Amino acid sequence: MAKPSSLLHLLASAVLAISVLLGHGVLHVGASHKVYRHLQTTVESTSVKQPYRTSYHFQPPKNWINDPNGPMIYKGIYHLFYQYNPKGAVWGNIVWAHSTSKDLVNWTPHVPAIFPSQKSDINGCWSGSATILPGYKPAILYTGINPQNQQVQNLAVPKNLSDPYLIEWVKSPRNPLMAPTAMNGINASSFRDPTTGWVGPDGRWRVIIGSKKDRMGMAILYRSKDFVHWTEAQHPLHSAENTGMWECPDFFPVSVQVPVGLDTSINGPNVKHVLKVSLDDTKHEYYTVGTYNSVTDKYVPDEGSVDSDSGLRYDYGKFYASKTFFDSEKKRRILWGWINESSSVDDDIKKGWSGIQAIPRTLWLDKSGKQLVQWPIVEIEKLRTNQVDLPNKLIKGGTVLEVSGITAAQADVEVSFEVKELEKAEVLDPTWTNPQMLCSQKGASVKGSLGPFGLLVMASKGLQEYTAVFFRIFKGQNKYVVLMCSDQSRSSLNNNNDKTTYGAFLDVDPLHEKLSLRTLIDHSIVESFGGGGKSCITARVYPVLAVENGSHLHVFNNGTQSVGVPKLTAWSMKKAHIY
Repeated sequence: MAKPSSLLHLLASAVLAISVLLGHGVLHVGASHKVYRHLQTTVESTSVKQPYRTSYHFQPPKNWINDPNGPMIYKGIYHLFYQYNPKGAVWGNIVWAHSTSKDLVNWTPHVPAIFPSQKSDINGCWSGSATILPGYKPAILYTGINPQNQQVQNLAVPKNLSDPYLIEWVKSPRNPLMAPTAMNGINASSFRDPTTGWVGPDGRWRVIIGSKKDRMGMAILYRSKDFVHWTEAQHPLHSAENTGMWECPDFFPVSVQVPVGLDTSINGPNVKHVLKVSLDDTKHEYYTVGTYNSVTDKYVPDEGSVDSDSGLRYDYGKFYASKTFFDSEKKRRILWGWINESSSVDDDIKKGWSGIQAIPRTLWLDKSGKQLVQWPIVEIEKLRTNQVDLPNKLIKGGTVLEVSGITAAQADVEVSFEVKELEKAEVLDPTWTNPQMLCSQKGASVKGSLGPFGLLVMASKGLQEYTAVFFRIFKGQNKYVVLMCSDQSRSSLNNNNDKTTYGAFLDVDPLHEKLSLRTLIDHSIVESFGGGGKSCITARVYPVLAVENGSHLHVFNNGTQSVGVPKLTAWSMKKAHIY
């Protein structure tokens, strides 16, 4: 979640705190956002200029969105549900909005699938997941907020299974199906976001729900024979000390042998499992890779898989409340993630909208078995047009080279770099363990030896504004270390925006491999994939000068040593049909 970047943020937070004390506030949202009731607005998104609206990322015409919910494929149709405020550009009044697609690129909107109507969800329909039950019957488990502002779990099913668009949904009369009790000691405001269900060797369904006890984050396990009557297990699937509340958990298998997706119920000798949690305290996500014992219902991360906020992330920038699903038709696992704004609440209200969804990513286990790899779905490539190729070049230190001939504010860029004189790399201080801090200290304007080199995107003509996505190479104790950064410090002349710099260490050996970078640029989003998708960083930027036709793309090298660019290909991106 973005840091408060204006007095308006602070005032809104104070008003909310007072309203909660008076007993009129909502307790907590699945994606951890405050309610600005006094700021609710229905401003049309077309009432002001819209240089920051995206053209091929998913977003509705106006208002607030957050978590992707229950993505799935049914009868050849992809479904995306998401948290949506139909009344304004700030969080509140949450319903499950619903859109469908045949290609995950172009989308058709439908009426909200789930909205408050029962006692068990009258104060809000928060995040959840979809599961395909026997007989090819979809079902949704979701968190509802009851009149006591307690978080409880509810069930909804399609009214008409013959409708591939699943327009109407019916809630179970037995709702809520799961609720916190005095016996399990779970706080009623820390019990949310049920996962997709999976079947164990005893034929019973399992789901986990995010929770905490004191500072221990927990994935509470429930079992059911019929997906209606649920019993809490005597132990959580997994827990970790000092991680705080676990939101939006996700648990799924990955193949050790081949880069394909697996049905959520698959387990076996050539299968590992991934547990991802979204941390309410830090607004970061992390995941571990490990082993799931389906008999004891315990998950154990592999040795070396860091079980804390300093562990592996899908994305080291703006990316939260993510959710995967198994695409049974194309045998792949697809990842959705919510990207919130870096602008002020006041600016969000002026533009009439807030939040987008990241480009769906295909996800699989790296051949090392230690981390995941992500890549934009192949379908997005059909939007490519006006291809431009930069011939093989040696980029000397201090060079900034413009890549012309494309729509730089709406583009897809793939580039690879080759470094020869690695022995001249700067020595990595052993205390430099935080990549984000390192990128902040050694931004694009800080000259090094091997780097910074990479792309300047959303750049103004005179480079008063730019976002730099780049690499630096260091000499570690036993190997070369690659740092990947997304530097937003000069992204906008508007200082009301959050311009945090993001960073990640990239598990690529520059001695034997080229350094590859792919960046998707879409007006206010810079979504980057390093090393073929081993590290990903997403940023939101709001330039004043580098908008529309005033945006430029450059390849640069601010190191002292030359860097080879054997390949750079860029495309303009056509607009997707979204609403």
